[in-house]
Amino acid sequence: MPRKKKPAPFTKEEATDLFARLAEVRPDPRTELDYTNPFTLVVAVALSAQATDIGVNKATKKLFAIADTPEKMVALGEDSIRDHIKTIGLFRNKAKNVFALSKMILEEFSGEVPQTREELERLPGVGRKTANVVMNEAFGEPTIAVDTHIFRVSNRTGLAPGKNPLEVELKLERITPANYLKGAHHWLILHGRYTCKARKPDCPNCAIADLCRFDEKTPA
Repeated sequence: MPRKKKPAPFTKEEATDLFARLAEVRPDPRTELDYTNPFTLVVAVALSAQATDIGVNKATKKLFAIADTPEKMVALGEDSIRDHIKTIGLFRNKAKNVFALSKMILEEFSGEVPQTREELERLPGVGRKTANVVMNEAFGEPTIAVDTHIFRVSNRTGLAPGKNPLEVELKLERITPANYLKGAHHWLILHGRYTCKARKPDCPNCAIADLCRFDEKTPA
């Protein structure tokens, strides 16, 4: 059986066209996690691992109402944090991390959320993906956090194929035009969440279908 031919890589012009179309669909892309400041964003993103944004927002509504700073979160205590987030997957370990990261922000960063990837990744429960989200959303850095949606869209469309999230992230940084870097993370994640869905992509209503390299497009 002949080996399947690899699709041609995206050109810079095609990548520009792709992001221009996604930007037209969603001119003001932003995270769907509810937060009020960089600290609550760090907590919300850390809680969102293996959980939906809707589920996280339900759990954090009451939590953030009484603990929206590292001081208040530490004062609340790990047991109470756990009670507030028990509807979220892996809530026990996440409560432990939220308490610990709050304490570290207080003790090592003077109560302010650090703004570099290296410092953010020192916080318990914060990996590269979470750090990239916080840098992008809270501090306006042109970072791209590769979650399951972005990993799928990047590979399925052929925009930035890769075997792991880091490989996809680095390829996206190279192919994405500078003026679209700030919003690229949100455009791709929202496209993956609502159009280029895992089980059945909505190809007939996709703004970038003619650019996409996926050869098993869903028929109209």
